[in-house]
Amino acid sequence: MPAPDAVVYVVDDDESVRQSLGNLLRSAGLAVELFPSAAAFLAKWRRDSPGCLVLDVRLPGTSGLDLQTQLTAARISLPIIFITGHGDIQMSVRAMKAGAIEFLTKPFRDEDLLAAIEQALARDREAHRQRAELAAWQARYASLTAREREVMALVVAGRLNKQIAAELGTSEITVKVHRGQVMRKMQVDSLPELVRLAERLGIGGDPSGAQTRLPEEGTPYR
Repeated sequence: MPAPDAVVYVVDDDESVRQSLGNLLRSAGLAVELFPSAAAFLAKWRRDSPGCLVLDVRLPGTSGLDLQTQLTAARISLPIIFITGHGDIQMSVRAMKAGAIEFLTKPFRDEDLLAAIEQALARDREAHRQRAELAAWQARYASLTAREREVMALVVAGRLNKQIAAELGTSEITVKVHRGQVMRKMQVDSLPELVRLAERLGIGGDPSGAQTRLPEEGTPYR
């Protein structure tokens, strides 16, 4: 099992179940936080670290399925493993279609839960890594001047330096200087690398570069 650099959040209104799951997960070397309701979880959950949610379907107030819907609507991709003593096919289909990792009916095997958690944590670690990578790329792009963004957009669109100079009404020497600054600030060593980075940032559709918008945090970029 993975090292405790992530948190498993357990939400179940049955205290005995919460404590039992907490003991199991801690014995597997996992960091665990226990909550009796969706509201209690939402009040203390931290977005800044990887994790997953072990979630009972039937809860007082907001149900587990309703919490899943709320998280999805808020574009929060925390992986969910549902557990229930009253499951049915309709519930499981709804949960899985909405992206749940697993839907386990009580009593379930400890091994099945631990395997699902391992999968969920691996997925969320990768999602956090990608968001951090994207944020770093966005910061690099934000450091470019308006003219450097124009040059970058034209470079990744396949324009030659002399074509860029003609389009922007400047000299080829100036374009070379801006191009060099773009490569330095974006921390790339080759044109193919710059093109791949621009594609992941969603840059290149507007040759002017000035109107290119950075994707929002939850936007897929692969």
